[in-house]
Amino acid sequence: MEKYSFGKRKISELIPYINNARMHSQEQIKQIAASITEFGFTNPILIDENNGVIAGHGRLLAADLLKIDVVPVYILSGLSEYQKKAYIIADNQLALNAGWDDELLSLEIEFLQDSDFDIDLLGFDDELLEMLNSGNNDFDGSDAKVGSLADRFIISPFSVFNSRKGWWQQRKRAWLDLGIRSEVGRNEKLSITALSTNQYSEKNEIEQKLGRTLSTEEYLSEYCTLTKLHTTSIFDPVLTELCYEWFCPQKGHIVDPFAGGSVRGVVASKTARKYTGNDLREEQVIANREQANAICSSPAPKWIVGDSVELESLISEKADMIFSCPPYADLEKYSDNPKDLSNMGYDDFLENYRKIIRCCFSILKDDRFAVFVVGEVRDKNGNYRNFVSDTISAFLGSGFSYYNEAILVNVVGSLPIRVGKQFSQSRKLGKTHQNVLVFVKGDAKKAAKACGDIEVHLEEPEEES
Repeated sequence: MEKYSFGKRKISELIPYINNARMHSQEQIKQIAASITEFGFTNPILIDENNGVIAGHGRLLAADLLKIDVVPVYILSGLSEYQKKAYIIADNQLALNAGWDDELLSLEIEFLQDSDFDIDLLGFDDELLEMLNSGNNDFDGSDAKVGSLADRFIISPFSVFNSRKGWWQQRKRAWLDLGIRSEVGRNEKLSITALSTNQYSEKNEIEQKLGRTLSTEEYLSEYCTLTKLHTTSIFDPVLTELCYEWFCPQKGHIVDPFAGGSVRGVVASKTARKYTGNDLREEQVIANREQANAICSSPAPKWIVGDSVELESLISEKADMIFSCPPYADLEKYSDNPKDLSNMGYDDFLENYRKIIRCCFSILKDDRFAVFVVGEVRDKNGNYRNFVSDTISAFLGSGFSYYNEAILVNVVGSLPIRVGKQFSQSRKLGKTHQNVLVFVKGDAKKAAKACGDIEVHLEEPEEES
């Protein structure tokens, strides 16, 4: 029976396995040494009770190179000679059998590069790093031209926004470090019981089998087989900044009919724009105001409590831009208020949704843009409702022209875990994008001219004294 313990040994006491088939080049030994220097000796050398090395020959050579006299060891006693030989081979080969998710690996490496971390410590050769970078490159050649565009427009004005990029995530963290907490103000009970997209789909499927409707609490307590990995959604401040800089005049007035959390108001203030956000929930508005008081100066964002079906009577100043992210039908419940669109059946939802968009047209100045961020949502049978097209139709029916569409590629996060079982059973694809829809009221060229030159603003948070 094998026994194990931790300890320390002088490297002069350790005996490498003479038939070790795993080869370590001088270059790799230097890489291991650099890793030990940066991170410490995080992985002890595995030895038997006689100080024979079972795993960690490369680390032993690196320690010798670094002139380290004593190293940490993991002592495994009781293995037969056959087991030792087999494990020495298996330890190396099993690691080789693992693969990389190239997209996630590229994202992680790019973030480290953007943070000025020495990626040579990762152990990849230059050729592989170049391949990963090119595989995750939005620009597809012509680096000089596109680079100058990126400097001017934050990112190149193409129809795919990749929020997985390291620089995007770094900028997002910079915004959140200002103190933005958009989840504050959400009803605690609703936050706990809100369903992820995949839980929502599973609930619908179970209801079909049972022939009756389940409450959220009943589904979660008795039927849910999916891990609760999502509660309420938080809007992306980088996307907000991008849309304001591209589609709103400097010092313009932004109206948001579905305000939700504080993000869009805070970003408006920090980019020197006025903002009026409307929300049904007084507790959300109070929380937003408290955050703004702590984060923002002039122009301070403004939030009001009301039903956006009556937006024309709620907004006194014409808007230079409409910007919002509406409820995705009943995908996520925001309140118990019967006027809340997330509590309505889809037909009633659309009727009120169209009224709100007509109000947006009325309060928007001529020759100005409106931007909605939307995504598809499934019905009780698991089929898409065509919500994106319904949004476009509502804008067109209100007098807008449909001008641009972009795809926001979201971070994968826990999606692979959540989608696995769902896809096997239903062949439903994991959704990792949203649609950014841009409309114009009046003349698009005049609207673009009103937006003027592109500028970027992001103050660094002040250090506490």
